[in-house]
Parts: sequence; structure tokens; C-alpha cells
Amino acid sequence: MPESNFVDYVKICCRSGKGGAGNVHFHRDKHTTKGGPDGGDGGKGGSIILKGNSQLWTLLHLKYRKHVIAEAGENGGAKLCTGADGKNEILEVPLGTVAKDAETGEVLFEISTHGQQEILLSGGRGGLGNNNFKSATQQSPRFAQPGEPGKEEWKILELKILADVGLVGFPNAGKSTLLSVVSAAKPEIADYPFTTLVPNLGMVSYRDFKSFVMADIPGIIEGAHEGKGLGTRFLRHIERNATLLFLIPADSKNIKEEYKILVNELKLYNKELLNKKRLLAISKCDMLDEELMKEMKKELPRNVPHIFISSATGLNITELKDKLWQMINEA
Repeated sequence: MPESNFVDYVKICCRSGKGGAGNVHFHRDKHTTKGGPDGGDGGKGGSIILKGNSQLWTLLHLKYRKHVIAEAGENGGAKLCTGADGKNEILEVPLGTVAKDAETGEVLFEISTHGQQEILLSGGRGGLGNNNFKSATQQSPRFAQPGEPGKEEWKILELKILADVGLVGFPNAGKSTLLSVVSAAKPEIADYPFTTLVPNLGMVSYRDFKSFVMADIPGIIEGAHEGKGLGTRFLRHIERNATLLFLIPADSKNIKEEYKILVNELKLYNKELLNKKRLLAISKCDMLDEELMKEMKKELPRNVPHIFISSATGLNITELKDKLWQMINEA
């Protein structure tokens, strides 16, 4: 996915449609010179609706659409004719999109299934025609309701990537390389930090034609929860992953300390992330022999299962898939 094409945050001005006015009219024909009221109701103003689309992976199509305006409802007519409703404005969004109020920051709803529809901003109700106000004491009402005005509000749409496995690690830990080996994804790979600037998704093939989705999240650094490095911009994507795969290279100075820092950053951002299944993968192990791996195991964290892998040689890649598949189904 090209960097410029991945957009996970947009702020849009939404304006719903005004309701149509009720009609003031009295029945007239060649046989009736003074008939009763027959003014119709006004139509409802158009609403702005979000609709889930599993084929979308980004909010790019909404990035430059700063104003979304729905149609107004039509006024009521004679002979009890109701005005037409204003056309709804339907915005298709990827699954995992969260809608928020721009002023208060309140979360309104989340789109999580294909075809799910939620009203982002409802249109104004149509006014009642004078036919609705006739009574025994008021047989010829000469008034009707105006249509309810539409609303104009700023809304924020945030995308949290839906994936079975989220790759967590410091920059240059080998996350993009692993994703390129286990899936058909082609993320940018280079020997310098922060090569990955946007999340990358890959479909990992498993046994018996099964598969699961893996997400390469841009590298975390100490203080990310406070906005350092790439900051909290991508931490929210980890919230939607069923399982977290921590990746730390074998040449790290202190694997246990790096793991502790990564877990602490997730905890400070959102404590609920610690409830997810976790697996620690020691990457870049192609230069290690069995004896060295055995020695390294003594220094690894005790509270998380681990596996030694190499994306270059394929060491334990099949075993890694097996462990992840088991964890996904347990989660």
C-alpha cells in the first residue's frame, strides 16, 4: 500500500438536510367551494450515513472532501401530498472506522461489519400540513409547521486497522521483512529506523487453505504514548488486533529490557492492550547456533511464550504460523 494512499484520520464538516415545510391548503373542486384542510406534510431532510465496506482499507477517498451536504426535504403539497424526503448522503468507510464528535471528542459509534449503516448526522423532520391541526373547534386551520432545520457539525473519522495479528517492536526489528516472507505484502524494507511510516497488511496463508491477517505497525519507541517518534498516531491500530507478536532482534543489547519497554508503552497508552494474547519472537537468528539459543533462553522474559525465527533462512517460520493460529483461535 503506497504511503500517500494510506489515510487513517479525516475531519469533515457535515450538514444534514432541512425538513420540508407543511402545506396550508383547502380542498377545492368544481363541486366544492369551501372544503376542509388538505395540506400535506413536508418531507424529511436527508441524513449523513456511514456504511461499512470490507473492500476499503483507507479513508483516502474522504481526505479532500471537507464538506458533506445532504439534500433538503421538499415541502408538502395539496390533496394531502407529502413532500419527497431529501436524499441521504451515504459515505462508505473501511471496517474499523470510529466516528467521533470533533468538539467534545465523544465516540459516537464504530463500523465493524460489512454493510453496517449508522447515522452520523440526522436530517430535520418535515413539518405537518394544516390537515393535522383540524378539530371540532378549529375546522379551518390556516397554519402549518415549518420544517425542522438541518444540523451542521464537524465530525472526526478514525480508522483502526482490523487484523488478527499485530507486529509490535522497535524500528528496524525486522517486522516488514517478516511480513514480506509470510505474506504477499511488499512493504518498503531498508536498514534504517522508521522505514515503515504507514501500517501494512498481509494475508498469511496457513494449512488447509486457511489464512489470517497480519499488520505491520510502524515502530514504537520509548515515550511513544506521549507522542514521541511516530507517537500515538499508530498505537490505536494495535487496539483492533486479536494477538500481538512482539519482535526483538537477536543482536539486541537487552531483549528482556526491550520487551519491558514495549509492554510499558502499550500499558500507558491503553491498559486493555495487556489483556491480548502475546508471543515474543526473537528475529534475525540465522547466525545463532543451538547452544547460543539455549543460553539466550535464560535471559528471556518468563511471562510470555517465545520462539526463535529468521526471515532470511525461514527458521521456525512454519512453527511461528502454528503458534499464531492457535493463539488467534484461543483469543
